Amino acid sequence: MCTSEWRRARIEAQRLADLARLRRVRDRIDREYERPLDVRALARDVRLPAGQLSRQFRAAYGASPYAYLMTRRIERATALLRRGDLTVTAVRSAVGCASPGIFTARFTELVGMSPEAFRRQARQVRGSVRIREAPAAPPALA
Repeated sequence: MCTSEWRRARIEAQRLADLARLRRVRDRIDREYERPLDVRALARDVRLPAGQLSRQFRAAYGASPYAYLMTRRIERATALLRRGDLTVTAVRSAVGCASPGIFTARFTELVGMSPEAFRRQARQVRGSVRIREAPAAPPALA
């Protein structure tokens, strides 16, 4: 194997190893979104500097690790708010967002309305859906 082939193989092996690290970070965020997570801790777990993790994660997934985490939290929050049995504060806590201001701002940015407005709208939609019997079919003419 010549030097250039060896370099290419080494670069490809490093790229695959980096992608595996990024998948581990993404999977951890998906699994543990309700826990306090920060980029430094995520980077430490995959033995990368925080800045390098952020750059590589953004290149691979189109968002920083923090933005990805907040998106997961907001996705889960919308599901919980749709149920209608929890307050916005309870939902915010359940998805691991400690700051009411950050939660509301990010929710509004991603969903297009405040968490409270979303909850009210979900209640109205759920309350207006009624299941009715289908009308009886007219008798068949022979």
